[in-house]
Amino acid sequence: MQVLRVNLQTGTVAYEDIPQGWQTLGGRALVARFLLDEVPPLCDPLGPSNKLIWTPGLLVGHMLSSCDRISIGGKSPLTGGVKEANAGGTTGLKMVWLGIHSLVLEGGPPDDDSWKILYIDADGARLEDANDLVGLGLQDTTAALIDRFDPKIGISAIGPAGERLYMTAGITHIDKDRNLTRISARGGLGAVMGSKHLKAIVFNCPRSNQPDLVDPVLFKDASKRYIKRLQEHPQTSQIYTFYGTAAMVKMANTFGGIPTRNFSQGQFEDAEKISGETIHDLNSARGGEVSHACMPGCIIKCSNVYAGSDGETLVTPLEYETIGLMGSNLGINDPDAIARMNDIANDMGMDTIDTGAAIGVAAEAGYMEFGDHQRAMELMEEVRTGTPLGRIIASGAGYAGKTLGVERVPVVKNQALSAYDPRAIKGTGVTYATSPQGGDHTSGLTIRAKVDHLDPTIQVELSRNTQYSMAGYDSLGACIMGGFGFALDATIIPDLIKGRYGWDVSTDYLKELGREAILLEREFNHKAGFTKADDRLPEWMTREQLPPTNAVFDVPDEELDAIFD
Repeated sequence: MQVLRVNLQTGTVAYEDIPQGWQTLGGRALVARFLLDEVPPLCDPLGPSNKLIWTPGLLVGHMLSSCDRISIGGKSPLTGGVKEANAGGTTGLKMVWLGIHSLVLEGGPPDDDSWKILYIDADGARLEDANDLVGLGLQDTTAALIDRFDPKIGISAIGPAGERLYMTAGITHIDKDRNLTRISARGGLGAVMGSKHLKAIVFNCPRSNQPDLVDPVLFKDASKRYIKRLQEHPQTSQIYTFYGTAAMVKMANTFGGIPTRNFSQGQFEDAEKISGETIHDLNSARGGEVSHACMPGCIIKCSNVYAGSDGETLVTPLEYETIGLMGSNLGINDPDAIARMNDIANDMGMDTIDTGAAIGVAAEAGYMEFGDHQRAMELMEEVRTGTPLGRIIASGAGYAGKTLGVERVPVVKNQALSAYDPRAIKGTGVTYATSPQGGDHTSGLTIRAKVDHLDPTIQVELSRNTQYSMAGYDSLGACIMGGFGFALDATIIPDLIKGRYGWDVSTDYLKELGREAILLEREFNHKAGFTKADDRLPEWMTREQLPPTNAVFDVPDEELDAIFD
């Protein structure tokens, strides 16, 4: 395994040995270590001093269910701090099969201002011209790259959002069925890639070339125990398989925590119309795929391919976060309308969470009526065409609020909150506030904990432990769904690590790895100028009651400040 380092400005491509401090890290933990080692904390995120890293998690490469995710990291142009954004698809798998421990992208754009593709295969890597792809959406980009290279390639690419340096731009990866829709969405990393004029990375590795195992017997045994747990758990063998992440609509609505009309309410009267059960039945009747795997080998298949009334695909995937932010948050109760907005965002290469939150802010400012899905589509078209209002929305909810003069703006560290209102699910509110990543449910979602989610006295410890676990999973390359398989047997992860690398690690390794990642992230943010004042929810959430529970966020500041002490 080697590090592949590419400088777009100079055109140099070089393979290097793995630095000693990187050898036992992967995924999110390596992103944090890399940022501290190589990225000036006070640099301009869209300038030549910022760098991007692609790094598979430590368990990636073996097609073990839900364990082949890719992490991308750099200094976020949206938050100004650390950003790791991970995704499924085939990028992580292809990188490991090509012997690439990590890929580092550095420098500014080429001196001639041209656009490039980075092509990587078993013989090495090279930069190729990509000027013919500039301006293409990701569907057309996929077709062009497959036609140019091979149907079995892996792809990481940006759409027009990244080219235009939109703060909501992500970096999108192709899945096993050639859908370029698995997105490292959050924090504007697509804009960083666009600032360097790299349109796409192509990984050409048509055959499986799984890395050697130190102890194949131990690895195989641990894998079997893990798969058995997934097959036995109702969440991963039934609920998420049948209904996908949209199954969360009813749960969040029941808790009074689904974002509704720009986070002004916690229950949506039409939640049933956009629920996982309704979408499953509608999609099934139309001939869509109600269960779809984004990664080879995944047995959970929590994704979907959502079909329209004519049986043709409207979007893949249609996920809970998008349903929450582009559905209930905008007062929209039509799954087809949400899917069409989602499809535009996918083709542009944009984060649906921050985009949906920004449209909610625009509605608050009077640019649409809540529930008007036709006007919401018009706003998405403005984003696509790049009008002034479209660019404001594409800058994310935080910038939209400042520009449009709105106080009720659901952001932490300038990043939009996910589809769980923190006043009703306060442990997740602690995560939003204190995570170095900014408002992001994947940093530590607590809704499934068997606790009183309105009790402010128990949330800090719950959030801390959940954040450590999630940072650990992100460093292993494991999907959050994999947690259902790992949680009931603390020996599975240590045995997988020992079987893969020969390392002896404790049964607390997951949280130890996650804690290391978070402390490194906090160190980078501190050097970038973050203070305790950045570890707060918006002030309006501490005084504006959320119907129907009438809760406010009231976890004491001093407890937030001491969470990682």
